[in-house]
Amino acid sequence: MLSKLQLHGDVWLAADIHLGPNSPKTAHAFYQFLQQAQHEAGALILCGDIFHAWIGADVAVDPPPWLAHAIYHFRNTALDLPIFFMRGNRDFLLDSRMAHYVGAQMLDDQVILQTDHHRLLLTHGDELCTDDVAYQKFRHRVRGKRLQQFFLKLPLLWRQRIAGGLRKKSSQKQKHLLPAISDVNETSCVELLKKHDEHILVHGHTHRPALHRMQDTEGHNYSRIVLPDWEYDHTEPTRSGWLALQADGQIALHRLHQPTVRFKLKKPHELS
Repeated sequence: MLSKLQLHGDVWLAADIHLGPNSPKTAHAFYQFLQQAQHEAGALILCGDIFHAWIGADVAVDPPPWLAHAIYHFRNTALDLPIFFMRGNRDFLLDSRMAHYVGAQMLDDQVILQTDHHRLLLTHGDELCTDDVAYQKFRHRVRGKRLQQFFLKLPLLWRQRIAGGLRKKSSQKQKHLLPAISDVNETSCVELLKKHDEHILVHGHTHRPALHRMQDTEGHNYSRIVLPDWEYDHTEPTRSGWLALQADGQIALHRLHQPTVRFKLKKPHELS
């Protein structure tokens, strides 16, 4: 059984911000978004890849400037707004210690979210990219407790160098546009929803924000909503956005430079 989270009022969801030392413009835009959420939302859920890389909670003891700014803004926002963290493929080492340090709560990798008008399954989404067999094998290895414990026991400087090397490789791949981020496998998405008797899936990771309609082999309908990613530093056009589950029952997908898309999803008993 998946853990459940019940929230009231307007619930905002964002993902794939990739905060780090090389994305100051993205960070600035995101901190402005936090201020907006602080005044307009009832709760905020960040669905993974909050950080471009995460090497352990002890990095926050004497944080570099970019992380010190992030900690300040998260703490300030958490004074007035409940914040929830999920892990992504880049910050899978996030844990409850760091979340609590900034006033947030840590969620499981998959959660059933219940709001005033909506019930949905929430995840980062990388586990649903099942066509990318090599990545799934890598994901399985790095999510193992023994490997994580070994990595976290390394001196902080060593972990910083490893993370720096990975960031460099990642930026080189982005520069040459290889490889593209794999999309989710819709059959895997439907199977996950059916397993937990849900009909709406929300995820990030793929950087392909949209509302997708899906069907299983028996003709039952399902919905999948993809959260936008954030990028102001390295590519054009700039992009960002979030999903608002509104208290009036509407769902609003906000995207930079795009008109807001508003829609309502049918409740499970109304689906054919």
